[in-house]
Amino acid sequence: MTSPTALPAFKRILLKLSGEVLMGNQAFGIDTDVVAALAAEVKAAKATGLQLCLVIGGGNIFRGMAGAAKGMDRAQADYMGMLATIMNALAMQSALEKLGVETRVQSAIQMDEVCEPMIRRRAERHLEKGRVVIFAAGVGSPYFTTDSGAALRAAEMRCDALFKGTSVDGVYSADPKKDPAAQRFDTIGYDTVLAGNLQVMDASAVALCRDNAIPIIVFSIREPGNLARVLAGQGTRTIVSKEG
Repeated sequence: MTSPTALPAFKRILLKLSGEVLMGNQAFGIDTDVVAALAAEVKAAKATGLQLCLVIGGGNIFRGMAGAAKGMDRAQADYMGMLATIMNALAMQSALEKLGVETRVQSAIQMDEVCEPMIRRRAERHLEKGRVVIFAAGVGSPYFTTDSGAALRAAEMRCDALFKGTSVDGVYSADPKKDPAAQRFDTIGYDTVLAGNLQVMDASAVALCRDNAIPIIVFSIREPGNLARVLAGQGTRTIVSKEG
């Protein structure tokens, strides 16, 4: 295993969180204590001078593919999953604003009573004013995951990197929970991830990041303070990039 590679200085990043992280130790839903802790991590990262936007999955409430597997219409199930991401975004917005962090939620599905529509220039203006922007409802269309939504928003907002906070501390050659011999990579190439089907993000998201030269930094968000450590080049993580 190679020694950790230092991260460059970033001005603007997108943080992708899985909906399952918001459950904490619950079997379903939103653990408000966990959301508050995640909000504190986001606030600490923003305090370094970063412009920061978020995408949060909806798997803690409803996962479209799981619904489709049980016989639901796939498009209908995916729309339900998009609504779940809006609920998570509003929960995170509430937690961030309790900490004094100005936050805006923008949804790919228009829902004017509760959040803004996704307007790229408005989102850029929010970031320039120091607000955190949470993008909800994926890309607004079925058959696309929130990973794809995160990659799309990272490209649209010209982010320097996409940080994916997960339950594991990087990218492995196999599932480390099932294979104790799995190797963790400090760096790896986009094409190697795609060819090996390593499940970092879905293939369309990885390809979109590759085509726009957006590095993907995979790290464990479950470790308190880990986002700040990774940003400082001290935490355990995997960098997915062209060089690998």
